[in-house]
Amino acid sequence: MSRGEGNIAHAARLIRAGRLVAFPTETVYGLGANALDRAAVERIFAAKGRPRTSPLIVHVDSIEMARGLASIWPDAAEVLARRYWPGPLTLVVLKRAEIPDVVTAGLPTVALRMPAHPLALELIRTAGVPIAAPSANRFTELSPTCAAHVPEGLADYVLDGGPARVGIESTVLSLVDRPLLLRPGVIPLPEIEALIGAVEVATAPEAGPHASPGMHARHYRPATPLYLLRPGQGPPEGHGAWLRIGEEMPADPLEYAAVLYETLHRLDVERLDWIAVEQPPETAEWAGVLDRLRRAAG
Repeated sequence: MSRGEGNIAHAARLIRAGRLVAFPTETVYGLGANALDRAAVERIFAAKGRPRTSPLIVHVDSIEMARGLASIWPDAAEVLARRYWPGPLTLVVLKRAEIPDVVTAGLPTVALRMPAHPLALELIRTAGVPIAAPSANRFTELSPTCAAHVPEGLADYVLDGGPARVGIESTVLSLVDRPLLLRPGVIPLPEIEALIGAVEVATAPEAGPHASPGMHARHYRPATPLYLLRPGQGPPEGHGAWLRIGEEMPADPLEYAAVLYETLHRLDVERLDWIAVEQPPETAEWAGVLDRLRRAAG
């Protein structure tokens, strides 16, 4: 596996050749392949150890590219894409037949996002194809927020674009039948509802394909056991790290999200018995962070 800073032409050649490229987005680093190449997408699942029931997000460089991959592009999709793209919002819509079923866990829908990182957008444009990409990690492990976090051997090439500024994965919203929140992120749900009306919150199915990535009960986990503690609870006995809001961690939810995975990656190499995290408030602004912490704690 080779790494390079800003070598878009080389990364794009690899994508067109059916290889895997880890690349930066504003949320986390993704493990990308040509979304229209079934064999290339199969390599993503094999490299990550990812179950085929977990669909991938397809990254596009424009609203026009997204419309071309959707069999139906709802009015709400247009409203939200114009408000939040490029940015940390993924929209699930009905797909066109040219998108391989392996990308979508066999579902008739596809998750689309336009990332807000200049290297990601340039990579898609130079490759000339949409790029399917989950986070560039082993399945259920911590997502990478810088090139150094991408595991050795996972990708054929790592495109180094510096640290991710958002720090947790995108909000995922289904617009099939009715608006449905599949995964919270840094965009508060009331803000979305102000644009398109009421949005229901989904729960993961007990069996079968998931409508969105990130719906497994255990996910985003450091190797060190993580405990999510309510205010007033103390950490367990032993040698560990205690992350409290407004002390070791920021009091602002966006700032907290931006450093969460980087902090957990750093602590994970310190041979601790545990990482204890003070539970954030159960408010719309903290929903994405709280979701990741609950899944990390299992």
